[in-house]
Amino acid sequence: QVQLSESGGGLVQAGGSLRLSCAASGRMFSSYSVAWFRQAPGKGREFVASINWNDFGTRYAESAKGRFTMARNNDENTASLQMSSLKPEDTAVYYCAAYSTGRYDSAEFWNYWGRGTQVTVSS
Repeated sequence: QVQLSESGGGLVQAGGSLRLSCAASGRMFSSYSVAWFRQAPGKGREFVASINWNDFGTRYAESAKGRFTMARNNDENTASLQMSSLKPEDTAVYYCAAYSTGRYDSAEFWNYWGRGTQVTVSS
């Protein structure tokens, strides 16, 4: 079992930056891929970024490429999402997820989820 807890959300102006953190409990975290998803009001959960457990390879949604950077620290059981050049359309609840059993960009295949952190970008 892995428990995830997100932090770092908040209100920021367009063009600003935020760094989200995901803290995990459970010794298996370092053996799981980790992802960030987001969900805006009235919309489904959308893939943002993921990172492999072994080679730390990353994948990004097109909307995140060039603006967001995902990283992890297996020694500290943490993952992060550095977001820059934020836009109003980035406003959403951001979720950390771990352990995928299928497509990395599909929320249904991720097994462990945090409760989310709100990111609001004002224009």
